[in-house]
Amino acid sequence: MRLIDSDGGQLGVFITREALRRAEEAGLDLVEISPMARPPVCKIMDYGKFKYEQSKKMHDQKKKQTVIHIKEIKMRPSTDEHDFQTKVRHVRRFLEEGNKVKITIRFRGREMAHVDLGHDRMKRLLETVKDLGEAEAYPKMEGRQLFMMVTPMKGKEKAKEKAPAPVQRPESRPGKRKLEVEVHSRPVADKQAETK
Repeated sequence: MRLIDSDGGQLGVFITREALRRAEEAGLDLVEISPMARPPVCKIMDYGKFKYEQSKKMHDQKKKQTVIHIKEIKMRPSTDEHDFQTKVRHVRRFLEEGNKVKITIRFRGREMAHVDLGHDRMKRLLETVKDLGEAEAYPKMEGRQLFMMVTPMKGKEKAKEKAPAPVQRPESRPGKRKLEVEVHSRPVADKQAETK
């Protein structure tokens, strides 16, 4: 077997007993790295430390990984305005969280004759969320369903709508008078005398 020392330098080709003896002398383990090579390649290393470093690298990779879920919103072409606005709010929330959204419009019965209403509904929804996401694929019919995938914006600065600044009203408006009220109170002794 070809032997590599703990620093990465090649020691040469050794028989198995000799390689094990050298690993024991160094106080380390003999680990087979490439068993399919001719001759097989082994390295002298601390196997416990090696496994720990590998698990640490895997943990760091998982930490940097972002998981994107696909959320689905289902509607009908006859969905009322308030319900439509509620669905739009859900889509906006999902996109802000960084998830993809699958929007489905399901047609039943005679509604299949008015697929254009579904397309209009999709366009309108896409217009309302265009600041947070974009269509991955434009609306497609699949059987009795019209669907579209919307993905969150990447690489672009998300143009979040700013709330309009509150209107500051002046203390006194021209042409208006301030109402001044004076409150007069009587001493407590006078009130008690009146009640008797």
